[in-house]
Amino acid sequence: MRALAALSRFVGNTFAYWVLIFAVVAFLQPGWFIGLKGAIVPLLGLVMFGMGLTLKREDFAEVARHPWRVALGVVAHFVIMPGVAWLLCQAFHLPPEIAVGVILVGCCPSGTSSNVMTWLARGDLALSVAIAAVTTLLAPLLTPTLIWLLASAWLPVSFMELFWSILQVVLLPIVLGVVAQRVLGDRVRHAVEVLPLISVVSIVIIVAAVVAASQAKIAESGLLIMAVVMLHNSFGFLLGYFTGRVFKLPLAQRKSLALEVGMQNSGLGAALASAHFSPLAAVPSALFSVWHNISGALLSTYFRRMSEKQDRELAAQQAID
Repeated sequence: MRALAALSRFVGNTFAYWVLIFAVVAFLQPGWFIGLKGAIVPLLGLVMFGMGLTLKREDFAEVARHPWRVALGVVAHFVIMPGVAWLLCQAFHLPPEIAVGVILVGCCPSGTSSNVMTWLARGDLALSVAIAAVTTLLAPLLTPTLIWLLASAWLPVSFMELFWSILQVVLLPIVLGVVAQRVLGDRVRHAVEVLPLISVVSIVIIVAAVVAASQAKIAESGLLIMAVVMLHNSFGFLLGYFTGRVFKLPLAQRKSLALEVGMQNSGLGAALASAHFSPLAAVPSALFSVWHNISGALLSTYFRRMSEKQDRELAAQQAID
């Protein structure tokens, strides 16, 4: 079990590389992964069940202690990312299926990997976890509402179908995970230790299946979609950080907001696009999953150096005093 837990930690720490490697392999050999398309929704449900196993009462204590900071992060997330997605679709005159895919990933809740990036960045982890949890719990209502409002101009959008899908693949598994944690108690500890491995394998399969199903379309429009995805993610980081700055949050909280706003639950985006639109509409989510883990790791490294520089300056000032 220790070896499995160690493998799980290693795979979790190298998440971005595995997603990138298998996305490339799936593009070059789509036949190897095309049959996995039917596993996308069940695998996402498994990831969400794992999130439920890890949620604790203490994770929501931050909401009670600093409700306005959590509310700021949640509002920023559901305003900035959908808004930037819509503006990019207009600016690049994207085809309908791609536009819906970009807007869809922009309307998803915060990604679970943002918590890891916040920890690496020496941000406020409690705030990060609270924002991720609240955006995820609000997703069944807010995500289909935003998609319906912003994407209906390109393709027909059914609010109720999206609502029930998110309820089934997000909220229900999370609730079951929380219940299992309460019923089984310490017996879930070993399962939690291998959750990073299960999550990484699940997301890698989701991305590979989406890339394989859309290989021809990616070859045709991949560079355009990748450019939009990179801009979307970058504006999310930038505007999330400056939202914290405008509201005079300390550096640690500004880091948390940047990462929570800029990183999406792209697995959910891929699952919803595949189920309700088309394989091409799922491509922005798949590419976002690859890119935001790379950019998030780079940004967290930069943020960590900001903290180290601040610590050195404070130590020097204290020495002078």
